[in-house]
Amino acid sequence: MAGDFNKTTDLGRVLVTGGSGFVGCNFVKTLLAKGYKVRSFDLAPSPLPAQENLEIIQGNICDRELVRRSVQDIDTIFHTAAIIELKGGSAVTQEYRDRSYAINVEATKNLLQAGRAAGAQRFVYTASNSVVIGGQPIVNGDETLPYTERFNDLYTETKVVAEKWVLEQNGQGILTCSIRPSGIWGEGDQTMFRHMFNQMIAGLLRALVGSGKARLDNSYVHNLIHGHVLAAQHLVEGGTSPGQAYFINDGEPINMFDFSRPVVEAVGYPFPKMRVPAALVKSVMAIWQALHFKLGIQEPPVPPLAIERIAIDNFFSIDKARRDLGYEPLYNTEQGIKASLPYYVEMYNRMKLAAGK
Repeated sequence: MAGDFNKTTDLGRVLVTGGSGFVGCNFVKTLLAKGYKVRSFDLAPSPLPAQENLEIIQGNICDRELVRRSVQDIDTIFHTAAIIELKGGSAVTQEYRDRSYAINVEATKNLLQAGRAAGAQRFVYTASNSVVIGGQPIVNGDETLPYTERFNDLYTETKVVAEKWVLEQNGQGILTCSIRPSGIWGEGDQTMFRHMFNQMIAGLLRALVGSGKARLDNSYVHNLIHGHVLAAQHLVEGGTSPGQAYFINDGEPINMFDFSRPVVEAVGYPFPKMRVPAALVKSVMAIWQALHFKLGIQEPPVPPLAIERIAIDNFFSIDKARRDLGYEPLYNTEQGIKASLPYYVEMYNRMKLAAGK
C-alpha cells in the first residue's frame, strides 16, 4: 500500500558517515547550508574547517564503541561510508572478502542497531544501481527488477547483502530506505574519470569502443544528495519511503564517450575518431585478464566487465522517485559538466605531473 506523499518530517540532528569522502563531504556542506546540525564520521580527517553546527568524529566505522558514540542524540542517519572493492573472481582473496564484509555489511548492521538503540528515527542507506540483475541490456529499469546473483565484484555483492538487511529492518523501531545511485560524478570525484585519465596520460585512449549507441545514466553528486534528503523527509510513519529503494540519477541516459567528451577536450587531449567493436575488445581483455591471473602479467588496461558499461544499454528510471519523493534533478548534465570542468582539469593536470608527463 502506497504511503501518503504529503506526510513528511524534519530531519532533526543528522549523522553522515563517510563525511570526509567525495559524496559525504558534499553532503555535509549541503546540510550545513540548509541549517542542519551535522555530525560527520569518517576514518579520514575532515577537509572542512571548524564551524558552528558541525561536529567531527574521526575513526573506524568498524569500531563498535565509536559507532555507539556517533549516533547519540541523532535523529537521521545517512550512511554513505563504504569500501569500493572492484576485484572479483579468482582475484578475491579471503583478506579482501573479510575486509569488504566487515566495512560494507557488518558495520552497516552495527550502525543501524546502535542508532535504533540510541533513538534515531530514520536510516537512509546508500547502495548502488549494480544491486539489480546485470549482464544484459537494461532500458529504464525500475525497482521491481530482482537482485543480481551475478557477483562480479565484492562491492556489488556486499551492497546487495547490506541493502536487503537494511530494508528488512524497516518498521522495527526505526524507518529505513535505500538510495541506488548510478556512476557518481562532480567536484571531489576520485573515481569516474580517474581510469580514463590514466589511459589518456599513457597515450592509450586511441579509439572509441562500441557503436556509440549504448547509453548509461550517471548521478551528479548534488542531484544524488537532493534525492537522499527527499527520501529522508518522506521517511515517516505513513509516508512514501519507508522500506523502499530508489534509483536516483540525472534522468539523462547518455553514451559514456559522449558524456566524457567535454572533459577529454577540456584537458587538451585529442578526442578519438576511430571505433572498434566492443565484442573484440572484451574478448582481448578477457584473455589478457586470464593470463594476468595465471601468469602474473600486468593487469589489462580495461577489465572485461567494464566493456559492458560502454557497450550495452544500462540505465534506470527515476519515475518512482518522482512519484514518491517529488524528486527532479537539480542540475542537468550540461550544467553539472560546466560546474565540474575546473575540478577535472586540475585533477588531470595533477595526475599528469605525478606521472612525469
